[in-house]
Amino acid sequence: MEYSMTTQFIMELLGTLILVLFGDGVCACVTLNKSKGQNAGWIVITIAWGLAVCMGVLVAGPYTGAHLNPAVSLGLAVAGMFPWASVPTYIAAQMIGGVLGGVLVWLFYKDHYDQTEDEAAKLGTFCTAPAIKSTFMNFFSEVIATLVLIFIIISFSTKGNAGDVEHFKMGLAALGPIPVTLLIIALGMSLGGTTGYAMNPARDLSPRIAHAICIGGNNDWGYAWVPVVGPMIGGVIAGLAGAWLLTL
Repeated sequence: MEYSMTTQFIMELLGTLILVLFGDGVCACVTLNKSKGQNAGWIVITIAWGLAVCMGVLVAGPYTGAHLNPAVSLGLAVAGMFPWASVPTYIAAQMIGGVLGGVLVWLFYKDHYDQTEDEAAKLGTFCTAPAIKSTFMNFFSEVIATLVLIFIIISFSTKGNAGDVEHFKMGLAALGPIPVTLLIIALGMSLGGTTGYAMNPARDLSPRIAHAICIGGNNDWGYAWVPVVGPMIGGVIAGLAGAWLLTL
């Protein structure tokens, strides 16, 4: 069924909101003072981020395919799997949803933000920051991680993964959001240690804007371009590689 662009906009916005609510929510849970989950660690964060993507996909998937990420929309368009005319609408929905999700996390954990004095820790519940600040390597990390993310997402559409209905063969793509959930968890555990694996401007810039609105202070705008430009370039490269993959 073909849904109206208004419906697609709303559902992509809601899906991204859910993604950020769960994803930044676990960061707040693990980081903020007096939270029952404080210091739960990286494994909890990576698993919860995978599940956050899963929840967002369950909400938006039937209506939009659940991109939930401007780099995904761009990469799929480059690969010829998504209409270019829809890219601006999807990106607008994703960025707005990310801001709203960040605001909801702040409202939910308001008492705990008030109990936390570390400004960098509070910012880290909204957006990413490099473990070692090195502009080139941080940028490289975001390009590579996003390239891998989107290339593997595109690979879900290859014949072997999508299945062969005529011969009653089911592929991994038949499992719905499960493969991408496992992908996000794997990326976080394997490639998340350098920059926090943003891979998504709507997951980083949008909540960073929410932080500026709700808390203010130092938003580290000097770094903010890295988790935006890096993922978008990674998306383009993945789209080009994916277009080749789909011809095999």
